[in-house]
Amino acid sequence: MSTSCVYPLGVEEGFRLAKLAGYDGVEVMVTNDASTQSAERLLELSAQYELPIMSIHAPVLLLTHFVWGRDPQVKLEKSAELARAVGASAVVVHPPFRWQAEYSTNFLRIVRETEQASGIEICVENMFPWKVRGKSMKAYAPGWDPVVMDCDHVTLDFSHAALSGRDALEMATALGPRLRHLHLCDGSGSLDEGKIFDEHLLPGYGSQPVAEVLAFLAQNDWDGHVVAEVNTRKAKTEEDRLLLLKETLAFGRNTSWPKTEPAPKKKDLRRARRELKSGSK
Repeated sequence: MSTSCVYPLGVEEGFRLAKLAGYDGVEVMVTNDASTQSAERLLELSAQYELPIMSIHAPVLLLTHFVWGRDPQVKLEKSAELARAVGASAVVVHPPFRWQAEYSTNFLRIVRETEQASGIEICVENMFPWKVRGKSMKAYAPGWDPVVMDCDHVTLDFSHAALSGRDALEMATALGPRLRHLHLCDGSGSLDEGKIFDEHLLPGYGSQPVAEVLAFLAQNDWDGHVVAEVNTRKAKTEEDRLLLLKETLAFGRNTSWPKTEPAPKKKDLRRARRELKSGSK
């Protein structure tokens, strides 16, 4: 589970709720919170809650502009150093923005060199095109779609796939062994369909073939990471947030739907959530 799932709560709450929900490990999103940047503190939390740190999400420029300075290459290198120090095997990184001229020009080289120097998989995450007043804007360089990039490892985010109008199963198939990391979530539509927010819905509540991708990977003995990255900010209580996290986990662990029956409908998921809540009282 990504610690971003409990935003705006802190990193320790991420570990605690991941433990209560039954997750196997944690992805740490590096933020302005000094705890997310400290290997010593993260290892303390990992030991306290008995959850390994599987991956590190490099700081996202728009939210952490001054974390580890202003040089994006340094931010990526420090993310890889942090991953090694806490025993994680992967770092998730977003493609550069177009206006990060030098970094974007050399991004793929920097990613490969950082991988080679650290021994950590640097997984470039799919993003989405931007639109301003209905017109497309080239926000990312070399682009927002790592399927067509010359990078060795990729993170597939279902919410971003939805917003970009892409089919995640087609992307997973095209990526082949380069796909090493999944952000488990969902999205309901694309920018062309009028969507403007990166939703990070619970899996099964959007339009992406999430269950089909999980089953496809399971059938092919895939050994990458599946990391829940869902939005729980509307949860009014800790119990409500835990139910959302548990439902996401249950979805991720059940990859049999496409093999034996259609993926569950939203109404079925809502009924299961009510039953789960009733049984927890």
